Amino acid sequence: MQGKFITLEGIDGAGKSTQLAWIVELLQRAGLVAIVSREPGGTPLGEQLRALVLDNAMTMHPETEALLMFAARREHLDKLILPALAQGQWVVSDRFTDASFAYQGGGRELDRDKLATLERWTQGVLQPDLTLYFDVPVELGQQRVKQIKVVDRFEKEKTEFFQRVRAAYLDRAKQFPERIKIVDGSQPVTVVKAAVERILLDVLNRA
Repeated sequence: MQGKFITLEGIDGAGKSTQLAWIVELLQRAGLVAIVSREPGGTPLGEQLRALVLDNAMTMHPETEALLMFAARREHLDKLILPALAQGQWVVSDRFTDASFAYQGGGRELDRDKLATLERWTQGVLQPDLTLYFDVPVELGQQRVKQIKVVDRFEKEKTEFFQRVRAAYLDRAKQFPERIKIVDGSQPVTVVKAAVERILLDVLNRA
């Protein structure tokens, strides 16, 4: 039986990492094998590219950044995602291609048609079976990030950058409402957890 592919999206500080463990727990309770991964990353090469694009000391052209993201994604698909799905496992990834449209398309203001071309080239028709987009006001996300860690090359961007990222995510959710489910990440953790559970149980009942 083919596995399912679930992705988590949102600006930094939206609460994705907090909910990821809960999602895996729900899938395991249902008797499913859940593989957890992230983007950029997920493979040895992907993790090296992740370190490169997040490095505060690194500067690069926005298109170079986008190409590196999709290069890491191609490896991610080939080495982890596609093999796991073929074996009937469920893959839960912290970010996928929606992040490229949000961060490089929205934040960096790259041509969306170029990103769409890279998307088709890299993954063909494959899309996640479910995307949970955790939506929070930009100011709240930034407050959370500053409280928990040293910021990386993306997280140090100005508020206007993240406003564009958030707007791009919301546009993407409107474009693909059947796949992308918006979760209010500004609510208390228990409330967000309950919302995630409702969405996942619906997917499990239809699997």
